[in-house]
Amino acid sequence: MFRYLLSLFLVGISLLVKAQHPPVFPAMTTDSSFIKLANLNINLVKYSYKPNGIRFLVVHDNEDTGVKAGFDYIRWSGGELIDSQYGGVRDYVFTHMDDPYRIDPNAIYTEKGVNTRLKKIPYSSNEVEKLITDAGKQIVDFYNPKEMGYILTLHNNADGGFGISSYLPGYDLSSTADSVYINFEMDGDDLIYVTEPRLFSSLKKANVNVILQSKFAENDGSLSVYAMQQNIPYINVEVQHGHLDENLRLIELAIATLKEYELIRNE
Repeated sequence: MFRYLLSLFLVGISLLVKAQHPPVFPAMTTDSSFIKLANLNINLVKYSYKPNGIRFLVVHDNEDTGVKAGFDYIRWSGGELIDSQYGGVRDYVFTHMDDPYRIDPNAIYTEKGVNTRLKKIPYSSNEVEKLITDAGKQIVDFYNPKEMGYILTLHNNADGGFGISSYLPGYDLSSTADSVYINFEMDGDDLIYVTEPRLFSSLKKANVNVILQSKFAENDGSLSVYAMQQNIPYINVEVQHGHLDENLRLIELAIATLKEYELIRNE
């Protein structure tokens, strides 16, 4: 019996260590919010060090470069980072009433967006739709954009699979973008995505790859669409996996832009 309990304890410890992807320096504190999405457990961990009005959000559990860059920023400048931990994968994968589901965690923030995606699944139900939208609401509430005054997310992508060119006329995401500015000396996979013209203008002057979301962008349930609907300034720093130094540089530019328009409170 003792060996069995010890085994369970060690397994639990190993899972905990695995969940906290990058190393956390000792002065950091943590707070958590737990989400139960059918049989999927989602742990939102907020790492804090000298809170100063800066808060990052990472919604994909396989995008660790952003987490590491966020931690590097916080180590030297202070702030908070909310990390979504649910098994080290990109999508939420769960079962409900023995039926399998898969959904992108960045597609759960509007009812219309969730409904549109679930319509593609013939056996889906209103109950599942509510479970998913409730999860999105809990993430937003834990981040608390009303308190922060903005939403600042960190995302990573694969080499050549998605980038600034995806938003140019004739490409897959062209209808999503109002304006696109390209610095051809940068890697096309490294960019900043915003929802307000003033943020776009400042980042364009900083000579970085930047996209301004169209006000006519499809309601796909994404956090950027939610933010635009709610008139919340939104910035996403998106870089290729492994581009840690560039990730940190773009984070610093994004924060400087938020400060330029006095969008960061409680400094």
